[in-house]
Amino acid sequence: MDLKSDIGPLCGTHYPALIAGPCSVESRGQLLETAEALKGRGVTVLRGGLWKPRTKPGGFEGVGEEGIPWMLEAREKTGLKIASEAGNASHAQLLVDNGFDAIWIGARTTANPFAVQEIADVVSAAAAPVAVMVKNPVNPDLELWIGALERMRLAGVETLIAVHRGFTAYGSAVYRNPPQWSIPIELRRRFPGLPLLCDPSHITGSADMVSAVAQEALDLGFDGLMTEVHPNPRCALSDAKQQLTPTQFCDMTGSLRLPVRGGNTLSLNALRHKIDDCDAELLAVLARRMEVSQEIGRLKKEKNLPAVHIDRHDEVMRSRAGQGESLGLPPEFTEKIMRLIHIESVRRQVEILNSGNNGGE
Repeated sequence: MDLKSDIGPLCGTHYPALIAGPCSVESRGQLLETAEALKGRGVTVLRGGLWKPRTKPGGFEGVGEEGIPWMLEAREKTGLKIASEAGNASHAQLLVDNGFDAIWIGARTTANPFAVQEIADVVSAAAAPVAVMVKNPVNPDLELWIGALERMRLAGVETLIAVHRGFTAYGSAVYRNPPQWSIPIELRRRFPGLPLLCDPSHITGSADMVSAVAQEALDLGFDGLMTEVHPNPRCALSDAKQQLTPTQFCDMTGSLRLPVRGGNTLSLNALRHKIDDCDAELLAVLARRMEVSQEIGRLKKEKNLPAVHIDRHDEVMRSRAGQGESLGLPPEFTEKIMRLIHIESVRRQVEILNSGNNGGE
């Protein structure tokens, strides 16, 4: 399915696209203060959570429908477009009926195809177009993320945006939701025309790390940022640790290094050709290595030896990690590569051991 979309109708032509605002709407004063502080700072969309899904009962779950007039007032006073999260069809209906410019589907909701479809049905019946931003599911499931995006496209959503907010990890970790960048990169590879934003607030869980992750996202080709901003984060009723003050937000956006989009210099092309040559050499060496592995497999079959020798395996892993480190390669990287090579070598040897004609030669 073609998920190509134009982010312009929601975020304009400003790069990076900036969506910002409080994790949750707490009061009229808090929201208007935030909106006024963000006006004229490159932000095009004011985000504010009206309903907040909490992991455990008893926490602040948002002001709900009461906050809708405050969001509308903020738009009228600042000119910022407004967006809020829809956790179910009734939320979506209220946002659509009140003319919100965009809704976003949170990570928990994205993981529920039934809820996503119900929201898509509401959007499809809307009198006016509404942009939809789909966050990745809590678990690193790319197909589930794509499925939610496809449901919105089938509902007729023209302005469709993917938002990467990291993935839940069990136990302690540097990030609240580790980014696992390979997953959004694969999404971009498969759907190059789909706008992709990063939510560094939820990835980090800490205001101190938001700027670094935001920069990393832009370096990886993301189109913009969806950041949590609160006038007094220490008093925030939800996600206090990860929200920036308006001043911190402006300092961050002012210091971001913006990659040249679509840039392609002659010197870069020359280096890419070198990478191509290195890859060709690497693949040729891997092919030769597999040929040797198959020779070993044929010898093991002749001598009636097992395919795997643990001592040899451990020795190879240790020695290669050391060799790689002496060449400037992190040991964990070398071990990961060598483990994949070993798995393929064993597969080929087992195939030979189980063949009926000494390896088919």
